[in-house]
Amino acid sequence: MFKLLETINSPDDLRKLERDQLPQLAAELREFLIESVSKTGGHLSSNLGTVELTIALHTIFNTPEDKLVWDVGHQTYVHKMLTGRRAAMSGLRMKGGIAGFPKRDESPYDTFGTGHSSTSISAALGMAVAAKLRGSDERAVAIIGDGAMTGGMAFEALNNAGAIDANLLVILNDNDMSISRPVGALNNYLAKLMSGRFYAAMRRGSEKMLKGMPPMLEFTKRAEEHIKGMVTPGTMFEEFGFNYIGPIDGHDIDVLLDTLSNIRKLEGPQFLHIVTQKGKGYPLAEEDCQLYHGVGKFDRSNGIVSKPGTHPTYTEVFGNWLCDMAGQDEKLVGITPAMCEGSGMVEFAEKFPDRYFDVGIAEQHALTFAAGLACEGYKPVVAIYSTFLQRAYDQLIHDIAIQNLPVMLAIDRGGLVGADGATHAGSFDLSYLRCIPNLTVMAPADENECRQMLSTAFRLGTPSAVRYPRGTGPGVAIQPNLQDLPIGKGEVRREGHHVAILAFGSMLAPALQAADQLDATVANMRFVKPLDEELVLKLAREHALLVTVEENVVQGGAGSAVAECLARHGLHITMLHLGLPDEFLEQGNPAQMLADCGLDGAGIARAIQERSVN
Repeated sequence: MFKLLETINSPDDLRKLERDQLPQLAAELREFLIESVSKTGGHLSSNLGTVELTIALHTIFNTPEDKLVWDVGHQTYVHKMLTGRRAAMSGLRMKGGIAGFPKRDESPYDTFGTGHSSTSISAALGMAVAAKLRGSDERAVAIIGDGAMTGGMAFEALNNAGAIDANLLVILNDNDMSISRPVGALNNYLAKLMSGRFYAAMRRGSEKMLKGMPPMLEFTKRAEEHIKGMVTPGTMFEEFGFNYIGPIDGHDIDVLLDTLSNIRKLEGPQFLHIVTQKGKGYPLAEEDCQLYHGVGKFDRSNGIVSKPGTHPTYTEVFGNWLCDMAGQDEKLVGITPAMCEGSGMVEFAEKFPDRYFDVGIAEQHALTFAAGLACEGYKPVVAIYSTFLQRAYDQLIHDIAIQNLPVMLAIDRGGLVGADGATHAGSFDLSYLRCIPNLTVMAPADENECRQMLSTAFRLGTPSAVRYPRGTGPGVAIQPNLQDLPIGKGEVRREGHHVAILAFGSMLAPALQAADQLDATVANMRFVKPLDEELVLKLAREHALLVTVEENVVQGGAGSAVAECLARHGLHITMLHLGLPDEFLEQGNPAQMLADCGLDGAGIARAIQERSVN
């Protein structure tokens, strides 16, 4: 079935194939990819769209000596399959298996670890400059999508690259169907022409000849820009100092090979614009590339995706609340940095299009944009993943908190995220949020409390954050029209003896399980900031051991806040802080990952028993 693919265990094997064999290899790769991802889940649409590009890159460039840097990494499954990891695809994104993103310690062909957007040009530029400094002719290639080009960091890198004059190739993988029309025979021909050494030499020669005649040189440059601008959108990239080539058909292997072969011989910054189709080769993914962007296991014959459970996810709880609150308050505006579906804002965007703003992959801008809206009396709700909020930390402090503006953060993916691994885990937010003045930080224990906290935070009138995990909660029924929570107040959920467990957010359910085994007291703390100091002191005075539990790193987290409180009041009590370990946790099943960290009911009980014995 995979006659050619089974002979490819490295790019060296790929380079032995004849050019007329490559279309068959592309077809086999697509078939293997669909079959594999249907069994494991993963990023399908983006990988189907870059099959020919990946083949061409590994054919023309001398990888891994030549460096390929894939932006985000959603499109690297074929890259992994061609670099000796085809058999490992059965364990994709699983514990002990290969990662869903490039990872330096996984393969020498993964030259840079990615997962977040818009970093590839910066990293590849660093590699290109390193090659230049050591006098090497190695090439560096950044492959970046049109979505990632909305991130400001990509343009910072372009600006710097044009001034350095290193041998850097930036490939824009443009899969937005609305701008795919320019692709065709004429554009492919022009791209091959403009990537050729004759064109490059002619251009350099004419510039030297005309330098003595500045008006003529300026006229020639403008004429060239005007002519190229009629058939290509490359003038902007030329202004950055790049030689722009394209757009070309990213599924035409012959055109890709010819163009990349020409570019490989050119000096200085090069920019290649290709146009591809997400989901290509699987009709269901072509029709709905968003559904199959990051997909669970599915039946490839009909595309039906396996559903993990019947309870609403925290993301759905937020999305429903957002629509309800927007119906009550016309000052509410919703903002997302390119995560409409992931953050549960699809229905809101449809019902309230004038108050929905997708700002692109621009987290820093998202927060300062929200601050500007808040200055004018609006009530911004920024839906953002915990791991992406890290990219806008200065804006949160400088533009929102210092000015005490009523911007609400709905922080999804707090804690471990399972298959996406360390790059997407929200392991640090309680630590980096609770040290910011003016910011109220809440962590719901269940779906109903999540909705209640969202309403509470929205009506505060000061900066606030509601942090909730990925996936479903314990299944608590949601009650509409609840009273707002009293700020900074927790509640005792179970009375016990000797041991008091202070649970933050998602850790309440396993804490109650452990408490049933140990006859311990359990408090649902609810607020990380302000902390319920009155409750903390009461529990400390009535129990021999105080245990804090959080789905966040222990360092600087909610448990640290409890210890600081006790120290301020001069109370000395035996404490145990449970949370995520001081390491980056790899991908796996979320429940198993929590158990491995000792954050399930059995693990919490075991840790308490061990501390009590000692």
